[in-house]
Amino acid sequence: MTSLATQTRPLGDLLREWRQRRHLSQLALALRANVSQRHVSFVESGRSRPTREMVLHLAEHLDMPLRERNRLLLSAGYAPVFPERPLHDPALHAARRAVDLVLEGHEPYPALAVDRHWTLQAANRAIAPLLAGADASLLQAPVNVLRLSLHPDGLAPRIVNLAEWRAHLLARLRHQIDSSGDPMLVALLAELSGYPAHNAHRAAAPVVVPDEASVVVPLQLTSDAGILSLISTTTVFGTPVDVTVSELALECFYPADDATAELLLGMAPA
Repeated sequence: MTSLATQTRPLGDLLREWRQRRHLSQLALALRANVSQRHVSFVESGRSRPTREMVLHLAEHLDMPLRERNRLLLSAGYAPVFPERPLHDPALHAARRAVDLVLEGHEPYPALAVDRHWTLQAANRAIAPLLAGADASLLQAPVNVLRLSLHPDGLAPRIVNLAEWRAHLLARLRHQIDSSGDPMLVALLAELSGYPAHNAHRAAAPVVVPDEASVVVPLQLTSDAGILSLISTTTVFGTPVDVTVSELALECFYPADDATAELLLGMAPA
């Protein structure tokens, strides 16, 4: 894998790219960061070399991900300050324990944890019944949750409102790309956009859409017990200083109606 050090670009180019991604002028960034517009201009043009503190200051006001703040530091000639460890590293024991507590405590409702590329990192036992019928190749690690959801051999044939759910997931992915500029997410979006938007081999069944659908997009999934209607929330760590933890997200699903709550309770492992 290519290291951050070999991927560095001139500091001014990176700073300008992130400023433009945030739709800020040099003056707007200067006002946010309480520095002069002249200083921002000099940094972007390479006429001024900022201190490490100033690099981090500007990155904070650009709301850059920790991974990109490290890259910005490297481009300025400084060492990264935010560590990146695997989730099983002993130093991240508290974070991993917090994830496990949330996932376990959410049962009998499904919940999972993913990284910045939507790769599955952990899941509770309530997820397993939802994966029935998915091709084994999509369940081999590393599992990409979005690919598993929308692939014709994944959950897509069982999603009643596939077009709506697909549009929702792609919109989230586009927003994530706008925020991070991650090229791997760009490639993932191109792949997912090529998947069918409708279930071609199954006639659409009439479904009673819960009232909650007026404010959130539900996932309506067929199962042997009946149709599950689920709404989801996303949880992230509030003040991470580790790259891995900052990129971790917990997706927790809740029943959108009483019938789904009863079905999930009946499907729960003993």
